[in-house]
Amino acid sequence: MRVVAIEQKGGPEVMEAVERPSPEPGPETVLVELGAAGVNYRDVYERTTPGYGGEAPRILGVEGAGTVTALGEGVTALTPGDRVAWKEAPGSYAQEVVVAVREAVPVPDGVSAELAAAALLQGLTAEYLTTSTYPIQPGDWVIVHAAAGGAGSLITQFAKIRGASVLATTSTEEKAELARAAGADEVVRYDAVLARAQELTRGAGVAAVFDGVGKDTFETSLQALRPRGTMVLFGSSSGAPDPFDPMRLARGGSLYLTRPTLVHYTASRDELAQRAGDVFGLIAEGRLDIRIGGRYPLEEARRAHEDLEARRTTGKLVLIP
Repeated sequence: MRVVAIEQKGGPEVMEAVERPSPEPGPETVLVELGAAGVNYRDVYERTTPGYGGEAPRILGVEGAGTVTALGEGVTALTPGDRVAWKEAPGSYAQEVVVAVREAVPVPDGVSAELAAAALLQGLTAEYLTTSTYPIQPGDWVIVHAAAGGAGSLITQFAKIRGASVLATTSTEEKAELARAAGADEVVRYDAVLARAQELTRGAGVAAVFDGVGKDTFETSLQALRPRGTMVLFGSSSGAPDPFDPMRLARGGSLYLTRPTLVHYTASRDELAQRAGDVFGLIAEGRLDIRIGGRYPLEEARRAHEDLEARRTTGKLVLIP
């Protein structure tokens, strides 16, 4: 089978499309013929960062969708021919992937493998952030930073589904149009978000901020919150925020600060399946738009990484075997 592997950590040049023997499923795992693999920035970290995702040599990628072809010992929940998707199966940049049964969630009719691979990781993130980390209420004003990105666009859509008004931030007018297309009510540059939040809420502040940027937006995000508002710091694309005195939260109005991760919101297979089912159900109903920003042959994964790191794309990138 064809895979994309690295022999050492480094830049995109370390990625190679090579032939490897087909794997065999072990206990409580299934073998899946890949339909599409999702490309995420975490894959860049896996390629570049010592220790992240495991040491080299290794096959890259963790997210994908496809069709079950063989069962490992003890598997009863799935059968060959089932369509499944997963957010965490090491070695997903491959024509065949071994996936733990716990991670394999059903893909319903009406959702293609490409859409499933593009939607699962970021869709689950948007779902749990807006329904559990801060359960958005109808009438809330919320801020979504980097709203033109894959996660930001889906958070915006989930916020609108739950009845919120969204103040979005982007860096360019082109990205602002993408945020508006996702449903954002107002779109501003990052340096204007605090003043606009105060205007829109008549000085009250927003109910929550969904911040995947981190260091560059952290202080502004706290200032934009209403008393007892919630700061949801789910990423740090600009770097980690500086350490700060917890009394800053008290002075800001008894604020809540959380740094959630998906693993704690999909702690059981039942919870993972429920959240994934909600995401896929919205896609099948046409209520959740998944924007695929680029489709690349599996052998061109290096180019996908180069485009992702250079910020030449918007929406989700997928690899097609």
